[in-house]
Amino acid sequence: MAKAITKVISLQIPAGKATPAPPVGTVLGPAGINLQEFCTKYNDATKDKMGDIIPVKINIYEDRTFDFVLKTPPAADLIKKFAKIKSGSGKGKNEIVGTITKDELKQIAEIKLPDLNAYTIEDAMKIVEGTALNMGVKVSE
Repeated sequence: MAKAITKVISLQIPAGKATPAPPVGTVLGPAGINLQEFCTKYNDATKDKMGDIIPVKINIYEDRTFDFVLKTPPAADLIKKFAKIKSGSGKGKNEIVGTITKDELKQIAEIKLPDLNAYTIEDAMKIVEGTALNMGVKVSE
């Protein structure tokens, strides 16, 4: 018989840098799982993605064991990385703070495709382009 899930927790942690200190410890401590074990497994699973923020969905079972699923980095973080900016515009699409090319947009869409509600790369590109525009990042030809 399958173990019953008692709690599902979602976090966004820098790749390879999970520690039992806050914010990870603050959220996972009350769940009763082994924090050091989680941090070690997470850091091993994300060491090749250093520099990115990696969302993780943690399933905690009634016997205090856990497993987790890694997601792709947030589109906004990828856009900031490709556009080489620190943050998006405070005024949305009314203030342009950076630009990315169609090729860079396609690269971001290919990275995000598994987590997006899209079946084709073109649909994923439209979703990511909307995010970019709302951040004040222009997509150039």
